Amino acid sequence: MKANIEESMEVIRKQILTDISEGIMLIGFNGFILYANTTASTILGISREDMEGKSFASLFFDKPENDEFVQAVIDSIYDRERKHDTIVNYTSGDKVLTLRMLTSFYIDGEESKGIIAVFSDVSEMMELRDAVKSMKKIQALNDKLELRNKLLSETFGRFLSDEIVKKLLDTPDGLKLGGEKRTLTIMMSDIRGFTALSERMNPEDLIALLNHYLDEMTGPIQEHGGTIIEFIGDGILAIYGAPDYFEDHATRAVAAAVEMQSKMNDVNKWNEKRGYPPLEMGIGINTGEVIVGNIGSEKRTKYGVAGPAVNMCGRIESYSIGGQILIPQATMEAVDAELEISKEMTVYPKGATSELQLWQVTGIGKPYDLYVRNESKKPVPLEKARPVCFYKLEGKHKLETVYFGGITAVADDRAIFSTDTPLEILDNIVIEAGGDLYCKVLEERSEGYLLQYTAIPAGYEEWIG
Repeated sequence: MKANIEESMEVIRKQILTDISEGIMLIGFNGFILYANTTASTILGISREDMEGKSFASLFFDKPENDEFVQAVIDSIYDRERKHDTIVNYTSGDKVLTLRMLTSFYIDGEESKGIIAVFSDVSEMMELRDAVKSMKKIQALNDKLELRNKLLSETFGRFLSDEIVKKLLDTPDGLKLGGEKRTLTIMMSDIRGFTALSERMNPEDLIALLNHYLDEMTGPIQEHGGTIIEFIGDGILAIYGAPDYFEDHATRAVAAAVEMQSKMNDVNKWNEKRGYPPLEMGIGINTGEVIVGNIGSEKRTKYGVAGPAVNMCGRIESYSIGGQILIPQATMEAVDAELEISKEMTVYPKGATSELQLWQVTGIGKPYDLYVRNESKKPVPLEKARPVCFYKLEGKHKLETVYFGGITAVADDRAIFSTDTPLEILDNIVIEAGGDLYCKVLEERSEGYLLQYTAIPAGYEEWIG
């Protein structure tokens, strides 16, 4: 009866070993394979008849592609102090499998006779695991990229236009130093008399006023396709035609400028409600060839423009008074919409070899239909001329030489000025009139020079009476 039971159990054990999904191989310490099940034969690509009773070395040692598998078996034979659990590659025919191998000891009575190697094909599982790992890595990279883009957008987006930020994020070499020659249109704007204004306002109010003004001006610039290069104090430098190029860059620039001047009424209503002084802005536009791109050093870089056309734009802007938009011949010819011109003038820029014709734009026709109206009252004669001393300006700096003259007629923002000192049209002067009264010479008349106020001091009204 006992023998029958043991015989039955042996049959069951063999059946289990035969049908189990893992490969099983019994290897004696003498190096011969004592047993291999069907799954082992399938995984290893060798029949059971060719394995059982054969030397392990004779079957596998001459296959260098399976060195990992062989080494795992050898390690378990020579290191009999512990069990082994490892992942190895195994080549079977034209397939490279990934096997998980567990080795333990074959014991007969109390003596170890060899090792039992149990292995399973985990290739699909490993591929899935690698895929999961890859997805996790990709997701981590995406998270980092999203964080980087968000950081750049939120940080630089407050200082640069959307177009420049997009270029930085989308172009692999977006931050690389270098530029290209391109014909485009440059715009510069400036608040008239801002220096004097800043001297009589407290810092908090001045910054609030300036930030609101710049925010209002940013809208029209970007809506017409402009790229803001930088804010320089109260000044704005913008370009049309880069980084994205469009043929009508000059037309867009002029349209934006007209809309900007139109918005100054709303800006000054906002200022009036808060007790802030009114602002006047001059705009200069120029069209020409520039170098545009990333300018600077490896330590500090900015997207910018350079070239004579940029410098000329700055000079054109300096000739403008509050409410004016001045353009040269190059821009006039490049605009493909009808312009409303209120004035033409000839200027002589410092450093230029010839005179420069400028036109004051007050409107642009279809498809924009934008117009700006700057109504100035005619100066009313005073009962008695007000004698004053004045200084000429070099750039924004007051020269030391003192001159004398008299104000004979005044309006809210203009005056007739009489002096024996010769003045040039568009000269900038500072008159002592309840403080520093900044003016620009508009024209010469029989009764004197017509001045446009560009910055009025707090004490002017009391002074003029």
